[in-house]
Amino acid sequence: MDTLQLVQTQPYATTLALGAVFLFFLFWFTTKRSKLPTVPAVPGLPVIGNLLQLKEKKPYKTFTQMAEKYGPIYSIRTGAFTLIVLNSAQVAKEAMVTKYSSISSRKLSSALQILTSNKCMVAMSDYNEFHKMIKRHILANVLGANAQKRHRLHREVMMENLSRQFNEHVKTTYDLAVNFREIFASELFGLSMKQALGSNVESIYVEELGSTLSRDDVYKILVLDIMEGAIEVDWRDFFPYLKWIPNKSIEMKIQKLYDRRKAVMKALMNEQRKRLASGKEENCYFDYLLSEAKELTEDQLSMLIWETIIETADTTLVTTEWAIYELAKDKNRQERLYEELRNVCGHEKITEGQLAKLPYLGAVFHETLRKHSPAPIVPIRYAHEDTELGGYHIPAGSEIAINIYGCNMDKEQWENPQQWAPERFLDEKYDNADLYKTMAFGAGKRVCAGSLQAMLIACTAIGTLVQEFEWKLRQGEEEENVDTVGLTTHKLHPLQVKLKPRKQVRR
Repeated sequence: MDTLQLVQTQPYATTLALGAVFLFFLFWFTTKRSKLPTVPAVPGLPVIGNLLQLKEKKPYKTFTQMAEKYGPIYSIRTGAFTLIVLNSAQVAKEAMVTKYSSISSRKLSSALQILTSNKCMVAMSDYNEFHKMIKRHILANVLGANAQKRHRLHREVMMENLSRQFNEHVKTTYDLAVNFREIFASELFGLSMKQALGSNVESIYVEELGSTLSRDDVYKILVLDIMEGAIEVDWRDFFPYLKWIPNKSIEMKIQKLYDRRKAVMKALMNEQRKRLASGKEENCYFDYLLSEAKELTEDQLSMLIWETIIETADTTLVTTEWAIYELAKDKNRQERLYEELRNVCGHEKITEGQLAKLPYLGAVFHETLRKHSPAPIVPIRYAHEDTELGGYHIPAGSEIAINIYGCNMDKEQWENPQQWAPERFLDEKYDNADLYKTMAFGAGKRVCAGSLQAMLIACTAIGTLVQEFEWKLRQGEEEENVDTVGLTTHKLHPLQVKLKPRKQVRR
């Protein structure tokens, strides 16, 4: 009888033993995790938290100032949410590379949710099968290394046009400053249209708007208006439990921007369909997607074509304008770059094939990206699960903001970060072949797909313009009068510069 009872009770004893072991490890894991400190919190007000400290539309600068007091990683309260802000490259790379699987989803504002058509963009989509598919397409036809070789002729034409327009300005209005942005933005927009749709446009009739739009109108609707709308703040984003309260003014504004963009893109794509129907094919993204991505809806097709236009036409403009500004302000560094160009290129115009032989030009590009990060904050993500960053416990549900500007102004990594000093990138620790010397292009699986194109356009343009002209700031363009505006860090006012032709290079 005793033996029988022992046999019958043994499974229960085993179960109890296993349960005890499980509880021990659970206790040990919980205790171990609890030893991780919580992220330092920036003091704020009840209910609204730190929102008043972010009232300006340049939160990246506020975040950087907070980092000087609270360290490279801290938390703030934005209404109902906790936002973890990362301000150092080390912690940012940890978030974007090693801990990416825990924080890979985007958290967009109401305005961006509408303007991106519910994340229907390579840059804004969550990391999922749709993202992998559309990124593969954009690399294959527009942004990858082989695609860049196929589009090289478009960039060469752009450089010729830039040279011609600036030379015409010198001949006709030598004593007056030139609006650099006006000329460069126009040529960059033309390049983006050729890559995206196969042709530039001078005007187009848009049925939904009932009017014929000029090229400037199209640029405004597709680029300028969207970049302005993207920074609109709907206070309900911070208090989701108050979503039921209407905010008609911002809803109508954003919806109007979306509808106008959609109508113009429809008209542009219909023109290209007529071209294809006539039997004429072009090396452009539109033709490629119609052939290789038949699973896309019409709205997705429109958004993906538009994405290549706005991203080519905007961020590269920001970097090039700031680079010319810094060079025009600093005669010694401008002459150093000119001497390098003369030694490598002689009297021939610079070509993309020579960029690897021009380390100082590369340093100018990377230092401009560092000081004037075009996209200063990575679109907010959120943690799907409990994780760890920078030695701190990050609870599930936390929102994560990666402050690229703060990373590139980190005094622990950069000496005199407020100073524009290209020489810092001539140090041996920087590999000339490495595009990712700063955090400007991000890191990991979501590294910027357009980094190669940005480098090719900006470096060749900067080299071409310094080869052909001496640049000098117009009076009143001093540093203390410089500010930024927009989702990307545009100069508040277009760059005004005076030109003096150098000895002409052979073209």
